[in-house]
Amino acid sequence: SSRATSLLSQLEKINLDSVVGEADNARYVTSKILHLVQSQEKMRKEMTSKGSTGIEVMLSTLEVKPFDFCGYRYITSFHFFLFLGGGRRASVLVTKGGTQILLQLLLTASKDSPPNEELMVLLHTLLAKIGPKDKKIGMKARINGALNVSLHLVKQNLQNQRLLLPCLQVLRVYSTNSVNAVSLGKNGVVELLFKIIGPFSKKNTSLMKVALDTLAALLKSKTNARRAVDRGYVQVLLTIYVDWHQHDSRHRYMLIRKGVLQCIKSVTNIKLGRKAFIDANGMKILYNISQECLAVRTLDPLVNTSSLIMRKCFPKNRLPLPTIKSAFHFQLPVIPASGPVAQLYNLPPDVDDVVDESDDNDDVETESEIETENDDDKDHFKNDDIETDIDKLKPRQELGRPIEELKMYEQFFPELSINFQECDLISKEPKPFIPDANLSGPIVVPTAED
Repeated sequence: SSRATSLLSQLEKINLDSVVGEADNARYVTSKILHLVQSQEKMRKEMTSKGSTGIEVMLSTLEVKPFDFCGYRYITSFHFFLFLGGGRRASVLVTKGGTQILLQLLLTASKDSPPNEELMVLLHTLLAKIGPKDKKIGMKARINGALNVSLHLVKQNLQNQRLLLPCLQVLRVYSTNSVNAVSLGKNGVVELLFKIIGPFSKKNTSLMKVALDTLAALLKSKTNARRAVDRGYVQVLLTIYVDWHQHDSRHRYMLIRKGVLQCIKSVTNIKLGRKAFIDANGMKILYNISQECLAVRTLDPLVNTSSLIMRKCFPKNRLPLPTIKSAFHFQLPVIPASGPVAQLYNLPPDVDDVVDESDDNDDVETESEIETENDDDKDHFKNDDIETDIDKLKPRQELGRPIEELKMYEQFFPELSINFQECDLISKEPKPFIPDANLSGPIVVPTAED
């Protein structure tokens, strides 16, 4: 503990002073810190414990000193912090402002020609780890310019799987932001991902899984989904799904097969995607494969996702249905020979006769959306479906008969019409006691003394 405190104090002094030979001293101190972080779990816990300033000192060093002094060692230290400590340490790094500093380091390192591959791998691995803990990392990366850096690396290293995997992991995090998804789609990321995913292969299954997750996130944008439909990628996804189903006889790659279904689910959110799915015989393909998966309990996620896709894409028709698709037959009393009802009845059985307005506003895409940067606005969310007017919430009681006809029942319910305040039901003066003549025995009349 004292050794760590001493090293951090020296590092903090280096940040404040400008002394000749501080580069050598900084390298010595950072190498010692890196050695302690790698070898001692106690050191890692102390650096990220509550009240410790270790992370802040290291981040401030990266921010104020030239990167070649100690940057690589610090990045390696953060790597050990996160991958040997879990999500809590990632949250600590985000809280201390580590996301912005790492993005700036990524932008600085990308200016080297060629960029340091080892450093790029470490930076992207760290960003992929802390990304889920920072809700605004997508916006920060776009404003900072780091989004284009990762995109460029993916385009230049399609065959370098060691660098491609962490870059795709970062793009997957960036794609959760709708504005980033549209921007990446315009730069051809959808086409690049279809070059990475492919038929069944036991090689690089982790890369295949990350690529499918990234593609599913990108296809949630309607612009990207239309781009995929126009290029015939719906048929490609179905072919890939069938190939993996046929070769994965031991069901070891269920997550990859589910990733393909997630891509199909995202692209069928638009009307063009549903039509392309039907035209590619997707209903029959998913139904037959789901029937084969029913016997295996571990494949229930595949059956559930396939069911959602088929229900979403199945043609919808109005009642009554005079076709074989309906279990009941409803006969309308009168159907004009020419009219909208007759036109619906004359349609073929497989035609969707329900107007689908889900894509009417497709042209107004995410580019025009203003990103909400203040999370406090979520607390003031107003649901327009909830009625707040008390008068409108009171049920209206309407009489079944006119009031004139109901007056005949007043004699049976006098309490509803008599004003008891005007009635002299209780007299203020005492009334004389009148004995009953039918009573036998002496009559005792109470006196004033009694």
